[in-house]
Amino acid sequence: MLTVTVDGVSLHYRDEGKGPPVLLLHAFPLNGSTFDKQVKALSGRYRFIIPDIRGFGESARGDGPTEMSRIARDALSLLDALNLDTAVVGGVSMGGYAAMALLREDAGRVSGLVLMDTQATADDAEGKARREASATQALEVGVEPIIQAMLPKMVATGPDSPVAQEVAALMRAASPASVAAALRGMALRPDSKDMLARYAGPALVIVGEHDAITPPAKAEEIAGLISGAKLEIIPDAGHLANQEQPDRVNAVLDAFLTSLQGHSD
Repeated sequence: MLTVTVDGVSLHYRDEGKGPPVLLLHAFPLNGSTFDKQVKALSGRYRFIIPDIRGFGESARGDGPTEMSRIARDALSLLDALNLDTAVVGGVSMGGYAAMALLREDAGRVSGLVLMDTQATADDAEGKARREASATQALEVGVEPIIQAMLPKMVATGPDSPVAQEVAALMRAASPASVAAALRGMALRPDSKDMLARYAGPALVIVGEHDAITPPAKAEEIAGLISGAKLEIIPDAGHLANQEQPDRVNAVLDAFLTSLQGHSD
């Protein structure tokens, strides 16, 4: 098992494939295995570096809220450990928040940006209060109520579909303490609009047509902020487009990554 230790916290990651490096950050409250279908389809041409975000999968949690800047610094430490100056940086949902935080920490490390089913805005007071209520609930009664509330919004195919069952199993594997820490960390994230407007590099914005959590309007806002961003709306997908419609997401991701090769040659 591949691990890197950051500030005494052991973080698990995968490093698979050959070619230009692509760092992918997963959604809440899942783990790096959510990118299996991307790795399987595209690792012949790209090198995927996929950490389990602290507290999820095989990674230890550490103390306090799992802030997006903390996840970003973990990812930068991983790139350092692998002697990688730059990588394409992508993320889904919470992973997207973390990718934007990484851009804020060190934009020079980002050779391309992929934001999937996420949003650039911070939580409002009501959103922060909802996250705190969910965090308290996770610690008091466990993650099941959160799964029941989130799952119908996560996938478009309905809670009984194979992909929904897969997502539910990943959610059930998350510890209540890690779920609470991530919820509190997401509530603390700043607005990223001005930073995205300053980003001059290539960007791909992907959103599921039926995303109920960060709907297409949020993706359109992000794409509008980044000059030259490409927006792809994935039909028949909800909030986890890369898991629900992997072939369609793989095709647009592959096209974007291929286009970057033209920039660097």
